[in-house]
Amino acid sequence: MSQPETFPSVIAAVVVTFNRLAHLQETLARLLSEPLDQVVVVENGSTDGTRAWLAGQADPRLLVLEMPENGGGALGFEVGMREARQRLDPDWLVLMDDDARPAAGTIARFRQGLAAGRWPGAEALAAAVRFPDGRICEMNRPWVNPFGKLSVFLRVLAGGGRAAFHIPDSDYDSPAPRTLDGTSFVGFFVSRAGMDRAGYPDGRLFIYGDDVLYSLGLTQAGGRLLFAPDLKFEHDCQTQAAGAMLRPLWKNYYHHRNQWLVYRRVAGRLLFPPLMALMLPKWLNKGRLLPPAERRICRKLIRLAVADAFRGHLGRSHADILARIHSTPPDRMAAASPGPAAPVVPAPDHARTDRPAVSAAPTTPPATGER
Repeated sequence: MSQPETFPSVIAAVVVTFNRLAHLQETLARLLSEPLDQVVVVENGSTDGTRAWLAGQADPRLLVLEMPENGGGALGFEVGMREARQRLDPDWLVLMDDDARPAAGTIARFRQGLAAGRWPGAEALAAAVRFPDGRICEMNRPWVNPFGKLSVFLRVLAGGGRAAFHIPDSDYDSPAPRTLDGTSFVGFFVSRAGMDRAGYPDGRLFIYGDDVLYSLGLTQAGGRLLFAPDLKFEHDCQTQAAGAMLRPLWKNYYHHRNQWLVYRRVAGRLLFPPLMALMLPKWLNKGRLLPPAERRICRKLIRLAVADAFRGHLGRSHADILARIHSTPPDRMAAASPGPAAPVVPAPDHARTDRPAVSAAPTTPPATGER
């Protein structure tokens, strides 16, 4: 919790990277210029020279975790958070993608805020995330649960759309923090108390929704999440048109499976069935403008996603999904796959100690972070 400090907090960053070396180089340079005690990079099986470049870095605060294969961002954040806690037991972690980074001075400002007790009772904080040109990054705009408060729900029903439950632009320029229900993993600061309450992200999700489910799980369990507009991040990413089919097409499986889980969590038992009765036809109609072959693939993936989400089956391998796209057995897809299969791991919980084998490859011995 954010109370006035009696001793400096131990703060570590966790970055998950896959085949974006140029972005990672910029992000790592920014992080190592900030007052961080440790920077954990989860190298997710890159094939673009990332691993070799990381091996040549000499900052003693850098810890590189080499994954045996690409298990997706969700598994990367789960492993990175677990390893950071095991090795350093920091007071706070700050999470980000490899194409995102704090604005210069943000970590120093965060330390100053902790020392001043600026965020009383907070177990997690969401930074203000913008594109490099200064525009607000929509995919990282924090939000409140549209089903959690009647006034918000009525705004959604009245046609308010996304703006009805995401924070307004004016909050980015306000000096005051505000309470949230959820946010993204770009510029997500989570305390030891927050991790004690919420555990770790579910690595089985692979991509999409892991940050939504984790941050919402924290607040639904009683943790306090605040938007801190004076903590600034930039996200050098590409935009995705709302409602568009994702590419490569296999991404649509994870997006819709995990979106089902998000809707079930936010809507609750009573409102979830009618919500999905509205959403499923929209999902199946998304690919109507695609060529016939791609349209069939997308609809097949969405049906599979819904079936797996309904059964709570989150262990389907990435190779199996690719095989269904190309109509070949999973073992024949290994050589043609754009990425290795996601390992099947059990759901994370506070007592869990098993996790995929990773190779810790710090360039020098990692900081011990004595407190």
